[in-house]
Amino acid sequence: MDSASFEKDMTQRNRGHSIWHIIWLKIKKVENTVKKSSTTLKKQMQALGLVLLLWIWPLTDSFIPREISKDVSGTGKAGTEISEADEAGAEVPVRPMVALTFDDGPNAEYTEQLLDGLLKRDVKATFFVIGVNIEKEGNEKIIRRMYEEGHLIGNHTYHHVNLANLSYEDMEREIRMTDDLVREITGEEPFLVRPPFGSFPECAEEEDKLYVKWTVDSGDWSLKNTQEIVRRVVTDVEENDMILMHDCYETSVEAALQIVDILQAEGYEFVTADRLLMD
Repeated sequence: MDSASFEKDMTQRNRGHSIWHIIWLKIKKVENTVKKSSTTLKKQMQALGLVLLLWIWPLTDSFIPREISKDVSGTGKAGTEISEADEAGAEVPVRPMVALTFDDGPNAEYTEQLLDGLLKRDVKATFFVIGVNIEKEGNEKIIRRMYEEGHLIGNHTYHHVNLANLSYEDMEREIRMTDDLVREITGEEPFLVRPPFGSFPECAEEEDKLYVKWTVDSGDWSLKNTQEIVRRVVTDVEENDMILMHDCYETSVEAALQIVDILQAEGYEFVTADRLLMD
């Protein structure tokens, strides 16, 4: 097989893999929507079950399951601490997950400051990047650094346009141009797309892409006040939330790192957007 045929074959294989990955993510996204809507009922049933359990069983440590002992001994907001009395090797509770996502980069002045802070805290984020910003001098190395440090790179179109106002051909061109830039730098094509302004295209979405929005809007682009941004996010955030921020403002970078510190202390785990959609 010559090199041209080999390259064509690999492209087809990768695209096929990507399509199945997107189908899986879309299925998981639906499942998560159903799960989130039933959270309140689930908590109520768990509370009722605990009341019945304590009413039936004698209130001694020997009769209370170890899982319940863990819950009562924990003190963190997210319920992740384990009593020191637990046996060695006890299963560590799964921490609630949230995703930090950043739009409109890369920004030569602020994105690397953010990456420095995330690296120090061992946090992975998702960056929805704009094509014209990638092409600005020096910004290719920022994309490469995002990729090398384990962050997820998504597509935010080439010109930051409202996809709802475009024909399918123009929409496809906006996405493809940014895909090409990211692939040239990282070797991988983004499979997540965040439509600017949260406006989904009126025409059919591309089959090998997953369009995602957010669940918590930090309002950082309008507030431009570090403490106000932090207050809004930490007040509103819940498990499995996707937080919208921007990596092109100093106050946003400062707020993002404070948010990480606060939520990590409360037991949250920061993951990339695809983890939320898959788990």
